[in-house]
Amino acid sequence: MREWQSQSHVRWYCKYHVVFVPKYRKRSLYGWLRRNIGKVLRELCRQHGVELVEGHAMGDHVHLCLSIPPKFSVANTVGFLKGKSAIRIHREYLKRKRQFTGFHFWARGYCVSTIGLEERVIREYIRNQEAEEQRQESLGLEGL
Repeated sequence: MREWQSQSHVRWYCKYHVVFVPKYRKRSLYGWLRRNIGKVLRELCRQHGVELVEGHAMGDHVHLCLSIPPKFSVANTVGFLKGKSAIRIHREYLKRKRQFTGFHFWARGYCVSTIGLEERVIREYIRNQEAEEQRQESLGLEGL
């Protein structure tokens, strides 16, 4: 199941589970944005040379399974994705026209973990995250 990638002098298998949230953890991923954030992130990953293996947008956070080549750091890759996607969100979704920096959409931090041998489990977790969250809310276990 694991597909090793290769570059001129290296063979690698580096996959990461990344989670990031909108500013102030507001539930701002809905409607057009929730439907199209995947397309935006997939296009940015392609531009940067990163593979978006799996992804899911919740109302207040985004889960991604990324295959990042060893020549890129995780921090730079996530910074690129968050920065460029924030600009695209402000231009296309919020209809702002100006060409200057300072467009904030995502919170400063992010969560990342290496996947290793548990890729199937992590991909399943990302796919079923919404149903699991709804199940926990219906049981009243959200605060635990």
